[in-house]
Amino acid sequence: MSKKLQFRHELKFLINQHQYLILRQRLHSLMDVDQNADEGGEYHIRSLYFDDIHNTALAEKLGGLRERAKYRIRIYNVQDHVIHFEKKIKRDDYIAKIKEPLTRGMYDQIMAGNYEVLNVPGSPLFMELYNGMRHNLLRPKVIVDYVREPYVCHNGNVRITFDKELRTGLHATDIFDQELRPVRALDENFIIFEVKFDQYIPEYIRIALQLEGLNRQSASKYVICRKFLKTNTWEDY
Repeated sequence: MSKKLQFRHELKFLINQHQYLILRQRLHSLMDVDQNADEGGEYHIRSLYFDDIHNTALAEKLGGLRERAKYRIRIYNVQDHVIHFEKKIKRDDYIAKIKEPLTRGMYDQIMAGNYEVLNVPGSPLFMELYNGMRHNLLRPKVIVDYVREPYVCHNGNVRITFDKELRTGLHATDIFDQELRPVRALDENFIIFEVKFDQYIPEYIRIALQLEGLNRQSASKYVICRKFLKTNTWEDY
């Protein structure tokens, strides 16, 4: 990619319902709810993750590689007016994201196996995906589905999210399928708690969160759902 990547800190924790209620109460008085959330302070995310013939993204995550990447198509509230193809790059505790918008027509073409729609020389990401699909058999692997409760703070560009009701689409790959009934992939008592920021977390937020007392996890939703798929359907990685 020719554009300089902007890396941010990313910290992940697995918390229980009791911890969630305490943290949520603290954040309500310190941070703003993301403007994209509904009146209940949430929105729904559904992603379709891709991997190649060697399951490189999965293997690199499980192997703990310092730098790795994942590809996904992401939608919100199961609507098609905002669709993005994203590449998420992880480097230790830092993340960067590159994304390009998709039309519903482009999505349908990709799902039909017509990868020429990504042959767009002006888009480095689309060209990377196009070559991956042609030469490395980059293909849809699993749907990851959850509800996000997001909070934001301008100071430090802090974004804190509670990701709840993590589900997998099992072998389904159409994120717009009206008949899709995702299956819970994580015990309902647990929530994935994520803290993202640029250079610093304001001290008043850091004190409220007491991050040192939480159970730090890698907590990859993609890996959790792939592992669930293998455990429950005898999928071979």
